[in-house]
Amino acid sequence: MKVVYEDNHLIIVYKESGEIVQGDKTGDVPLSETVKGYIKEKYHKPGAVFLGVVHRLDRPVSGLVVFARTSKALTRLNDMFRRGDVHKTYWAITKNAPPHAMGTLVNWLVRNEKQNKSYAYDREVSGSKKAVLNYRLVGHTDNYYLLEVQLLTGRHHQIRCQLAHIGCPIKGDLKYGARRSNRDGSISLLACRIEFVHPVSKRTITLESPLPNDVLWHDITESVKNGQIK
Repeated sequence: MKVVYEDNHLIIVYKESGEIVQGDKTGDVPLSETVKGYIKEKYHKPGAVFLGVVHRLDRPVSGLVVFARTSKALTRLNDMFRRGDVHKTYWAITKNAPPHAMGTLVNWLVRNEKQNKSYAYDREVSGSKKAVLNYRLVGHTDNYYLLEVQLLTGRHHQIRCQLAHIGCPIKGDLKYGARRSNRDGSISLLACRIEFVHPVSKRTITLESPLPNDVLWHDITESVKNGQIK
């Protein structure tokens, strides 16, 4: 487990693809329990350790996850996420180039619980929720494209579904139309940056995620540093 930030009220960690943030029907040990164990051991905490889950990432996604260490921080963070005061940036690797170098996607998503999948529509339909995101093309290799995504709403599988809807399924995401899986079962989506005002100290917190341990991630982010996309 990689701890990216830690204080008395918060702990922010890097989630590997394949990890679950919170317990589910699989019975696999969730990241939240791993973090509790870390806190208990580091601070010699007797009894149960308090840890609040304020948001989640899909199992095959990697990147930054914020946990609350106090009830005060949990309540305030929940409010901040609900209001959109926590700004999250994602990187997505796709096989296909988007239709434009940058843009805003507005769709209405319908979640199918049985399939654990969302479907995007260009107009409001029964049972749908409005989904909005901004994207821009920031890098590429000879075969893949790196998109930077900022969510303006938080819907089930929103980035995966909306990018697939414009013909850009995320690399490795078989559920949304990728041609083949990644070897490790991940999808090439990274919660790479988070920015918010600390719920207690009121300081601005800005953090960036480590890159997944994959050659393509390092190659394609080098294209950003080299200024291949203006």
